[in-house]
Amino acid sequence: MGKFIHSLADVQTGNVGSDTYIWQFTVVLKGAKIGSNCNINCNCFVENDVVIGNNVTVKAGVQVWDGITIEDNTFIGPNVTFTNDYAPKSKVYPEKFLRTVIKEGASIGANSTILGGVTIGENALIGLGSVVTRDIPANTIWYGNPAKHKGYRTSEGSLLDLDGKDKNGVQHDITRL
Repeated sequence: MGKFIHSLADVQTGNVGSDTYIWQFTVVLKGAKIGSNCNINCNCFVENDVVIGNNVTVKAGVQVWDGITIEDNTFIGPNVTFTNDYAPKSKVYPEKFLRTVIKEGASIGANSTILGGVTIGENALIGLGSVVTRDIPANTIWYGNPAKHKGYRTSEGSLLDLDGKDKNGVQHDITRL
């Protein structure tokens, strides 16, 4: 199949995979790379030095700045805020922007803020409204301001508390996540 780019979107890159949808009022600059089967919602902005993998959902109101990589099968909730400069100043640009990586299968809840230079591990879950100021290990759940470790997430998507118990009280071996 092809891709769908809304007539009110400004997509300057030719690097958009098949079956990807890019909705109205979204701008994608020419250096960006977007994989297949993605959904880039309305009112988003994707800068040049950005890689978005396959099967990624980016909800409305997200800006993906230079230096950000979003791997396959990830979910970026509405109005998630990424940063890429520790000391921003008008018309003064760093030699190199911070590298932020959202690993495969991770999910970031609405209105979260992600500090530049962090890595969010595979299958991690960031709860809505969180402020992430450090690297997040794989298969973990974090939320709050600043985000704190609150539990675990299995590869099947089950949520576990800090003791490794699911909502039914069944114990899981968190060393195997």
